[in-house]
Amino acid sequence: MLGRFDPRRRQAEPVAPEKSDTAGDADLVGIVTAFHFDLAEWLGSDAPPKIFDRVSAQLDDRFTSVVTTGQTVDRETLLAGLWSARNLQPGLRIEISEVRELARSGNLLVVRFIAENRLGETRTGRTVTAVLVTDGRTYLWRTVHETSVPEA
Repeated sequence: MLGRFDPRRRQAEPVAPEKSDTAGDADLVGIVTAFHFDLAEWLGSDAPPKIFDRVSAQLDDRFTSVVTTGQTVDRETLLAGLWSARNLQPGLRIEISEVRELARSGNLLVVRFIAENRLGETRTGRTVTAVLVTDGRTYLWRTVHETSVPEA
């Protein structure tokens, strides 16, 4: 039985079942996949600047990211790097799987998913935990923490 243990009561309290792919009425899989599709298009093709604009518009003003090397990157640093990385990985695809809502409080939503970069035969996976900020209609990425997935 899943539950939280309260030592004063000596029995588990039931926990609500986890939602796996929805955020209220929003399609979490769609939100995460669409963002990464644009990111892959920017990095893997001669994409028009409107793709970069779409990516940057989805990042909250206070966005930060902890990348797989452990370095913390702010919004402006990430965007400067992305701008110069246009079409540096021709043919890049980013596959998203295992999208799961971990927590929700007010306008914050915590989600975890697997992102796999595919470039030819090379596959690089990451487990990503992200905090999204929402007004109920739009979703902005506030912070992302990436951890490399060991090769199988």
